[in-house]
Amino acid sequence: MQKAGLLLSVCARAWRSVRKASSGMARQHPLANKVALVTASTDGIGFAIARRLAQDGAHVIVSSRKQQNVDRAVATLQGEGLSVTGTVCHVGKAEDRERLVATMWMDKEREESIKEMLRIRRIGEPEECAGIVSFLCSEDASYISGETVVVAGGAPSRL
Repeated sequence: MQKAGLLLSVCARAWRSVRKASSGMARQHPLANKVALVTASTDGIGFAIARRLAQDGAHVIVSSRKQQNVDRAVATLQGEGLSVTGTVCHVGKAEDRERLVATMWMDKEREESIKEMLRIRRIGEPEECAGIVSFLCSEDASYISGETVVVAGGAPSRL
């Protein structure tokens, strides 16, 4: 009976710890100095994700197909004191996707501060991520399982 009580106590403490971590109470601004592009983020799940990323310290760029939705979401999140900008983006249109990605780098000061954190002192290119994805999908990676591969230019990361 004592063992069962001890086990329940340990499980309860572990559950509280998991709930605390998932609610963001355990750490302050784990996403500081990061930028998050969140598509379809002016309502519902996308909006909740954008809010949480911003609460965790990221600068968030929200997007939607309609300017009025972007304006509303940005105003709401900025009203909460969060670092948020927005742009119209229809992910089915190449020019909209390009504009969405081009939007932190329009802030040269933010771009330079991010480069300072990177050991290689430059912003990565999409093709630099594609190589590792191709490798992980290939037979060359057949013995790799359950690993985290960080493609971040030498930026410190914690998962």
